[in-house]
Amino acid sequence: MLTVTEIGTIHVAFAVAAMASGAVVLTKPKGTRFHRRTGRVYALSMVALNVTALMIYRLFGHFGPFHVLALVSLISVVLGVIPVFLRRPKDRWLDVHYGFITGSYLGLIAAFAAEIAVRVPAIRPRSGAAFAVVVIGASLLICVLGGYLIARGKRTTLARFTTGRFRAAAAAR
Repeated sequence: MLTVTEIGTIHVAFAVAAMASGAVVLTKPKGTRFHRRTGRVYALSMVALNVTALMIYRLFGHFGPFHVLALVSLISVVLGVIPVFLRRPKDRWLDVHYGFITGSYLGLIAAFAAEIAVRVPAIRPRSGAAFAVVVIGASLLICVLGGYLIARGKRTTLARFTTGRFRAAAAAR
């Protein structure tokens, strides 16, 4: 059986892997072999990250709000990967994939911002109410800013895949 410290270390390792591979997937060309391979690393890292999150009970001593968020994240990753393999819904699978995967990455970065906000001594809140404000505030700031950037880039990112070689390759699969 793993200790709490070992689970935490594994959790952090998968978080770093997911943040790094997710950043690469978001910034590099889509639809390539490299994108698919790096995307698999991201998805598997996220699954492992969320599974280990569900094993950590140090903060509350029982199932808490962060476990709910881990389940939401896990569901988001799964719902983002399924359309890639099934190519369903037929004409919208790419939109569905993009929405859920970018949403899962945004949630990951929001969780990272919240972790930084409560672990850096200079900004760490001292009371329970301040803790909630800092965690929620940091997460919301990332979600709003990231959501805006992702929505703004969606059209240009997906436009490359609605014509030409990618559409033909996707139809052949």
